[in-house]
Amino acid sequence: MNPNVVLPFCSSALSFVFAVLVGDQWLRRRQPYQLVWTIGLLWYGISAGTEFLGGLIGWSEPLYRAWYLIGAVYVAGWLGLGTVFLLSKTRFGFAFAFSVLLAGLFTYLSDVKYHYANSGAAPIIYFGIALLAAIVITVLTIRRDERWATVAAVVMTGGSLAALVMMLTVQLPAPGFVVDPATHIPTGELFPGYLRLLTPFFNVTGAFALGFGALYSAYVFMPKVRVIRYSLRNRSAMGLAGNLLLMPIAIVVNFAVSLPGAVMALLTGRLSSRVPATILIAIGATIPAYTSGANRFGNTSGFFVGEFLGVLFIFLGFLVSIEVFSDIRLPFTRVVLLRRDRRTVEGAPASGGE
Repeated sequence: MNPNVVLPFCSSALSFVFAVLVGDQWLRRRQPYQLVWTIGLLWYGISAGTEFLGGLIGWSEPLYRAWYLIGAVYVAGWLGLGTVFLLSKTRFGFAFAFSVLLAGLFTYLSDVKYHYANSGAAPIIYFGIALLAAIVITVLTIRRDERWATVAAVVMTGGSLAALVMMLTVQLPAPGFVVDPATHIPTGELFPGYLRLLTPFFNVTGAFALGFGALYSAYVFMPKVRVIRYSLRNRSAMGLAGNLLLMPIAIVVNFAVSLPGAVMALLTGRLSSRVPATILIAIGATIPAYTSGANRFGNTSGFFVGEFLGVLFIFLGFLVSIEVFSDIRLPFTRVVLLRRDRRTVEGAPASGGE
């Protein structure tokens, strides 16, 4: 069996099944993050579907364009945006603002190092948008204004529309696609710089939001040992700035020293289902982020494997969480196939320091 056909098919099929389940939940609960995740999973399924068709019947220019637009630009960004809406009432906005700024800086430095053809003023424009968005998100988060998630959505939607226009208007040299001659996996090197530089902007922020957001959720809901304390309730500018700098160190250290207690809570049935669920989601976000990054720089061999493992781990994470799937129903009906026991300790998200 050809892995370039089987792996994308499995990724696509699992993504569509996953999208149906989450979409059904959105119809029942009407939570914005469920709708955004449904869109992101549909993008995932369509992107993997283009890879399946490319491996099965051969690549073409329309297929190649759809693969790059949806897979390289949309998937990570929209899945990450779902996590942004999920955590909109927490102080996760500070971390997300940092990721946006980092993505803009990485985009600019990528062009400085690799000198992508036809990038024009795109690196400076993208960095300027990232800087402005990061400032606005930070200010709104300081004010405890959950509309910082709306700002992220505006940037993501605007960037998605801009990418669509660019893709529809760009001229590609014949034959209109390019694949790695050894692995026959597509790469994005045929596209001009202004399009290629969109991918780190979307993927850094999306992968960070999905992966780090999942770990942040695990940290919120796990029993904690606070070796280092911080507070974001400080009203003075200097105090807040100092605690913002301390926060990432405190979370990493406190997370590490809290793991033994979390393991014991898991073994005794006292651990919130959200903790193992979000750790699985974080793993699922990390694997394709690494393999797609390797693909960008010429190492394509693990791309389809990473893509499948990514959606598999995220799917397992959602299934583990009783809070997400308290019952398994026949989608879009009232028929319950399996009702799950909720005798786990479910905490409530912290909206203050942690």
